[in-house]
Amino acid sequence: MKNKKAMVNCPKKHVNLFYSVDCEELAHNVASHSFDHVTLQSIKWRSFADGFPNIFIENAEELRGQHVAFLASFSSPAHIFEQLSVVYALPRLFVASFTLVLPFFPTGSFERMEEEGDVATAFTLARMLTNIPISRGGPTSLVIYDIHALQERFYFGDEVLPLFETGIPLLKQRLQRLPDAKNVIIAFPDDGAWKRFHKQFESFQVVVCTKVRDGDKRIVQLKEGNVTGHHVVIVDDLVQSGSTLVECQKVLASKGAAKVSAYVTHGVFPKQSWERFTHKDGASDNAFAHFWITDSCPLTVKAIANKAPFEVLSLAGSIANALQI
Repeated sequence: MKNKKAMVNCPKKHVNLFYSVDCEELAHNVASHSFDHVTLQSIKWRSFADGFPNIFIENAEELRGQHVAFLASFSSPAHIFEQLSVVYALPRLFVASFTLVLPFFPTGSFERMEEEGDVATAFTLARMLTNIPISRGGPTSLVIYDIHALQERFYFGDEVLPLFETGIPLLKQRLQRLPDAKNVIIAFPDDGAWKRFHKQFESFQVVVCTKVRDGDKRIVQLKEGNVTGHHVVIVDDLVQSGSTLVECQKVLASKGAAKVSAYVTHGVFPKQSWERFTHKDGASDNAFAHFWITDSCPLTVKAIANKAPFEVLSLAGSIANALQI
């Protein structure tokens, strides 16, 4: 009993949080949720004439014996190298512990070989992160949200301690505030999404869609469940072009759903594909009533600001809690 009480009363550690350029707003939000337990630190992100990074970590000598974290956004291959350079350097500054927060693991959707010659880039990135130097406090803590495939948990070696978090609690809190909260049911666009998330929605009625082949085409069908008269919320880990979500919405609407919304943790939306979901002026038949994403992809957050039906559910509070583990 004494041990349990000691754990509850354990004082919070103070964390020095560095961040990539894209993550500046999210980093400030994390600090605001941390009740003075996080101090934001600065990095000079410069480049030489040939384009390679010329980086300087501010207050490096003052980090000795301190808890340090870095908030990363691997929004493009070009940004990965410069951030990895910092991530490899920080643990070697005699810090007490080091945590890397990478909300979106960008190579997660290419996690296996389907034919000889395929390169599973998810495994490549996992190996790069596994080789982060050990700090004085031990292995790096690696925080990732809603990784795409469950087996990717095992791609990381023993030199890092992966902490896999989820944005689903943010969605559940938001759903509770809807006027029609009691009429909401959850839809999964495929069996993969069901496997990842269904245990987090045990108190909800759920339905599952599936893709079937029709010649050269793949058609989305409602595999099981009744959606008539309900507000159906499609849940998945990420969205790229959004084609699957669009087809799933059409099927749910044709089966009698009163309205359809969507949630994805990672709104990737390459080539501004989010535009297909925006509510056009004067349109009365907008397909999605709500479209919730988190701020795991900062560039998307900036692009969809104040554009219906999008709403951002911030990971800041969750990240602040993860930094205390």
